Amino acid sequence: MVVFLIKISEASWTRLFTALDVAVLGFWAVTGVNKTLAVGLGWLPGALLGTVTAVGGGALRDVVLGRVPAVFGGNGLYAAAVAVAGVTVICVYLGVPAIGADLGITLARGFRLTAVRLGWNLPNSLEWQPRSRKAARPRHCTGTAARDGKEEQSHPRKQTS
Repeated sequence: MVVFLIKISEASWTRLFTALDVAVLGFWAVTGVNKTLAVGLGWLPGALLGTVTAVGGGALRDVVLGRVPAVFGGNGLYAAAVAVAGVTVICVYLGVPAIGADLGITLARGFRLTAVRLGWNLPNSLEWQPRSRKAARPRHCTGTAARDGKEEQSHPRKQTS
């Protein structure tokens, strides 16, 4: 009901969405860790499932909204979920799970907001460039066919004059 009564600009909505996304990322990670440890699994499954829960929750939200999931690139570092899950696991093992939840969510907020503010992004497949010839070779060979010891493009481009 409030949404219909208050006019929000696109820039304000983007800032609000980013802040809410950060909080939800932390909540999902903490919930995944706590549920995993509550059923008696160890620290590694706890950290992994906390991360998967956080990333999966954000991806599910984006799919429901009809968007490409942010985790597939152009995001403000979804890897913060790993740090949140790790901190939460450590605090649970130290016997202070409430502090772990608070610290994990605070860490997620700080990490994600810093990443958004400074423009830190995980590389996506179109931006990634190999740094060595050995790494570039498999990429170079895709789309080529080896004939008579020579590499030839399987789909040559048409030349325009």
